[in-house]
Amino acid sequence: MAAPLRKKPQPEIAKPAAEHPWLASFIGYLTNECHLAENTVLAYRRDLRRFFAWLERRSVLDLTIQQLADYAAWLGKQSLAPASVARHLVSLKIFYRYLQLEGAVRDNLAELLGSTKLWQRIPQVLSPSVVNTLLEAPLEREPHWRRDRAMLELLYATGCRASELSSLRQRDVHLTDGFCICHGKGDKQRIVPLGRRAVEAVRNYVEKERPTSAARATSPPEWLLLSSRGQHLSRERIWELVKKFVARAGAPSDVSPHTLRHSFATHMLAGGADLRQVQELLGHASIATTQIYTHVDHERLKAIHRKFHPRA
Repeated sequence: MAAPLRKKPQPEIAKPAAEHPWLASFIGYLTNECHLAENTVLAYRRDLRRFFAWLERRSVLDLTIQQLADYAAWLGKQSLAPASVARHLVSLKIFYRYLQLEGAVRDNLAELLGSTKLWQRIPQVLSPSVVNTLLEAPLEREPHWRRDRAMLELLYATGCRASELSSLRQRDVHLTDGFCICHGKGDKQRIVPLGRRAVEAVRNYVEKERPTSAARATSPPEWLLLSSRGQHLSRERIWELVKKFVARAGAPSDVSPHTLRHSFATHMLAGGADLRQVQELLGHASIATTQIYTHVDHERLKAIHRKFHPRA
């Protein structure tokens, strides 16, 4: 009689580190009571996990202003961009505001931390010719070239964030009327016009490729951009695809979906669009956020002046 087969030992699955109780409670508050967007909640969690890692075994409720200032100084030594340091401090202030709301601390000492002074950084912008090369990078011999061209055209035509494009549903896109409805931060909706080329690329994808991908899904998918299996095309996958075509187009390696957003805004302003109109198209809550693109255009004008003016 053959010896019974021995079960192959299964590798142990590492359990995720337990969340600090106050952090878990804060995340629940942001999700269930504040109803913040998932990406916003994830950003708070990432920032505060760094804080609790620095905290080690010290009590979050007993820190002094000097210790919080030490944390701010420590952040400045972590090779983080100034904007990232500032965001970490904002997360900390909001977290301590929650602790104060819960009666766990009497004073919000984090409010005493000064905000990191940010120098005005000029976002990277592609020239129209480089954008054209990038948008044509998906090759017709590739299985999903129609989807990928529609993806790139939409990023540049609308100035959408990758997360907004990922969540774009088929019913949000109105090709006959030439516009789409974007769902931005906090699920705020905005109407963004679509140019002729974007409409053509999306229609080509919807009519000739999307039905095949959708048929592979277990139920009719509502999202516009689909994976080969008919699933939702994630924000991460959009980033990967853009990086792939950036390399093929010979564009700088740090170009991302957000670079197309920057390029959209800058080219609109350079073409004569009003700053308020660009603010509305980008979905910025404050026009101060949009004003960075006026500096981009000023830099372009100064470069032209230096190149062509005889006494520049």
